[in-house]
Amino acid sequence: MVKMAVIGSISTDFVVTSKRRPQAGETIFGENFETYFGGKGANQAVATRRLGAETYMLGAVGTDNFGANLIMNLENNQIDVSHIKTKQNLPSGSAIINVVEGENTIIYVAGANDAYSCEDVSKERAFLSSCDLILIQNESSPETVEFVFNNLANEQCKIIYNPAPAREFDSQFMAAIDYITPNEHEFQLMFPEQTMEEILSQYPNKMIVTLGSQGALFHNGHELVRVPSYTAEQIIDTTGAGDTFNGALAFAIGNHLELEEAIRFANLAAALSIGKEGAQNGMPTIKQMKESVYFEKTWNIK
Repeated sequence: MVKMAVIGSISTDFVVTSKRRPQAGETIFGENFETYFGGKGANQAVATRRLGAETYMLGAVGTDNFGANLIMNLENNQIDVSHIKTKQNLPSGSAIINVVEGENTIIYVAGANDAYSCEDVSKERAFLSSCDLILIQNESSPETVEFVFNNLANEQCKIIYNPAPAREFDSQFMAAIDYITPNEHEFQLMFPEQTMEEILSQYPNKMIVTLGSQGALFHNGHELVRVPSYTAEQIIDTTGAGDTFNGALAFAIGNHLELEEAIRFANLAAALSIGKEGAQNGMPTIKQMKESVYFEKTWNIK
């Protein structure tokens, strides 16, 4: 079983569905309101665990009722929560999500997530070194993310970095990262002066650019490869698609799939995830993956 550490955000999603988005200064009527468990870190942890990884969540919640419920949700998903910190006098993280015709916009409030510090990670160094993979995103503070790069790059564990939400990036850290998964917008912010093909060719079998319904791009050392997406049976909510992709990619890499096959596996998981409301609700189990007509028998995952 793949031993997976996920360092990242643990948050509550407040989701408003509407026919359109309001203009500045405008009030409109929404059609529905729901709350869901979320946070990129927690979402990716759930995605890996549903597929069968031995998953450990590292992050922080506040002392509010939301924090207790967030930990309970992770426990209900059979994720180890013993490494989660509770930060005093801080709210738990939250995201305000507006869904229009299945597509979402998100405002993220970090809360306790931003207080998960380099010191917290330092205390977990021995544990993290024992893992097969570390999955980390940008909903942790820049200092914490960089601490992971600087202090765990030479350990046995592979580091998978999902640079979302988008922010500026120092390319010196590329040497510390085993895999990096920006989407198109994040890529353009990280590498504004170079084309996608130029950067992908510089980092073969390391950088995967996700393109939503257009699939994903990477360079295999010889040529640029586009890995197509799968057709979703129905599109209800795309909120968790990116996190499902990243969790499934990490799981597939941990199970020794070649990178192109790992991306195909992750694309299928993402396509299956968007048929239910909420980031985590649609994330597939390995059984559901294997039941899909698109599941490939060469993916030797038990």
